[in-house]
Amino acid sequence: MNYSLTNWLSFEKSKVLLFDLLAILVIAFLPSISHLVAFPIYYLDPMRIIIIASLVLTTKRNTYLIALLLPLFSVLISSHPSIIKSTLILSELLLNVFLFYAISKKTSNLFLSGFASIFFSKVFYYSAKYILLSTAVMAGSLISTPLVIQIGMMILLSLFVLFFSSKIMQSK
Repeated sequence: MNYSLTNWLSFEKSKVLLFDLLAILVIAFLPSISHLVAFPIYYLDPMRIIIIASLVLTTKRNTYLIALLLPLFSVLISSHPSIIKSTLILSELLLNVFLFYAISKKTSNLFLSGFASIFFSKVFYYSAKYILLSTAVMAGSLISTPLVIQIGMMILLSLFVLFFSSKIMQSK
C-alpha cells in the first residue's frame, strides 16, 4: 500500500513538472513559432491557455506558480513584452486564477466560473492598461487582439474547464 501511494505521488509530481517544463518551453519558443507560422499566436492568449490547462491538469498551488512565472520568464528570455506589460499580464493571470477558485467555490457551474474569471481579469487588465497608456507610462494601443477573438477564446477556454473539470471538482 505504501509503495503504491509513493508511486502515485511520484507520478503526480512528475506530471506537474512535465506540464511546467512544457509551459515554459511554449512561452520560450512562442516568438519563433509565430514567425514560422506567420500568425500572431499571442492573439490566442497562450499564457491564459496554459493557466486554464494548469487549472484542469495540475494543482492550485502550481497554477498560481505558473501564473507568476510565465510572464517573468517571457520577459527574461525574449525581452518581450516590456517589464511593465509583463507585470500587468502577471497581475491579470494571478487575478484570473484567484477569481476562478473564488467563483467556483460559490457555484458549481464551472463554465460560469471560467468565463467570469477570464472576463473580470480582462476588465482589470484593460482598465489598468488604459490608466498606464493615458499617463504615458506605457506606449501602444489599448486593444491589440480583436475582441471577437478574445470572446471566442473566453468561450473555448470556459468549455475546456467545463468538460475536463474532474480534478477541480475533487479539490473543492
